[in-house]
Amino acid sequence: MKILNRLVDAVGRRFWFKSDRQTDEESRIAQLHRYYGDHPVSGLTPARAAEILIDAERGQLLSQCELAEDMEERDAHLQSELGKRRRALQSLDWKITPPSNASREEIHDAELLTEILRDADWLADCVFDATDAILKGFSCQEIEWETVGDLIIPRSVEWRDPAWFQTPPGERNELRLRDGTADGAELQPFGWIQHVAKSKSGYLARTGLIRTLVWPFIFKNYSVRDLAEFLEIYGLPIRVGQYPAGATDNEKRTLLNAVMSIGHNAGGIIPRSMMIDFKNAADGTADPFMGMMSWAELSMSKAILGGTLTSQADGATSTNALGNVHNEVRFEVRNSDATQLAATLTRDLVFPLYALNCQSFDNQRRKPVFEFDLSEPEDVTAYAAALPQLVSMGMKIPVQWAHDKLQIPMAADDEDCLKSAPPPAPDFSSAMLSARPEAVLSADTGAVSVNTMSGAVTGQEWQSAVDPLLTPLIQALETGGYAAAQQTAAELYVGMDDGQLADMLHRAMFVAELWGRLNAASH
Repeated sequence: MKILNRLVDAVGRRFWFKSDRQTDEESRIAQLHRYYGDHPVSGLTPARAAEILIDAERGQLLSQCELAEDMEERDAHLQSELGKRRRALQSLDWKITPPSNASREEIHDAELLTEILRDADWLADCVFDATDAILKGFSCQEIEWETVGDLIIPRSVEWRDPAWFQTPPGERNELRLRDGTADGAELQPFGWIQHVAKSKSGYLARTGLIRTLVWPFIFKNYSVRDLAEFLEIYGLPIRVGQYPAGATDNEKRTLLNAVMSIGHNAGGIIPRSMMIDFKNAADGTADPFMGMMSWAELSMSKAILGGTLTSQADGATSTNALGNVHNEVRFEVRNSDATQLAATLTRDLVFPLYALNCQSFDNQRRKPVFEFDLSEPEDVTAYAAALPQLVSMGMKIPVQWAHDKLQIPMAADDEDCLKSAPPPAPDFSSAMLSARPEAVLSADTGAVSVNTMSGAVTGQEWQSAVDPLLTPLIQALETGGYAAAQQTAAELYVGMDDGQLADMLHRAMFVAELWGRLNAASH
């Protein structure tokens, strides 16, 4: 056992830290490991249920916790709905946030705590076991510490049976271990994760859903039993035994046994003086029993998930829009559970780790916080269309805000990032930059005579004059893009020999003017 100097817990009380588990060390408490619970559901009546709930209000949580355990095991619908709510938290990501205006040391310590918890193989089970409090009102898990290098970290976090605990007479919101005394044993600081899930306001014993769910559970089981009895005789003829006057008790029992067995075995014996009369077959319907069972299950769904359409649909009242509304309610319930559990993990897990391992620890008021990520990713398409327009209007939008909204992580300095694809290089292989002049002049029907006129510019002459000027520019466009072509054009312009091109342009203009004068009369 490792004992450190006096520390301060999450509420400022000083104590001596012990790394061993409390339930292994103290003999009066160790006997709890040999305790096996009862099953109060057997023969449960409304009167007995009321007694159990009243005892819990007086600090005796044993029977209420055992009742909750029994109900979860015996009712498939209850277990299914409760499982949905409990497992919803396991899909959430989480982070350790340093205190506001954090120093460099506090930021480093928050990163250290994140690393410790990310490596913990018990954390997922810890989150799930903590949600046991949703039904029972509270959940306690015991921490066993170990030293790894310079760090003191949890070796394991073990769920403990809620039946091990009680509340002392003078403090109805404090949990203690049952050690045979009236007040119970106080829980060891830094040794427990105590989560209280509040489904309603009230003292600890009255916050669990068990106190709401026990009543539809009882009425449903009454209907299940009645339905089983109904199905046992449904369709069978009513059998009436008739015995003569003066029959002895033994003869009456013989007749009764024959009446009861003939319905199942289709045979039996009775004295000749007696007879069995078969009446009409038992008829009726199972609808009243099924209706009661359906009401009970719907009531459970409402209490656990806040609605019914995420549990089952009847095809009559269920619509997609109404289902979405009920699903949003379920998200609100999940977020409430996550907020309560995050506060518990901050107090009972993150703070002890911080106090035992971090250099920036000074007092219990300034500490890192455990947070679940409850944000939902926004529509990427909508943001991609809106953000460029908003930026062009002059809005100053932080980059980190956009990343958080879309849940896209910021890339580190050494990480590869997605980039927009470069525009495809233009293809000039089929471009007729060395266009022949006859292609322009042939726009007129009389252009054929222009080609035969003396001094006309042929296509071969035009190409031989233009290609030396354009070929280097085209190559620059194809290989280096517009910027390279622009630079090449500037370099070529200095040494460009355009004498041949100018001569051909003069000839073409002369021939065109002469052709126009000769053919003016015909037009």
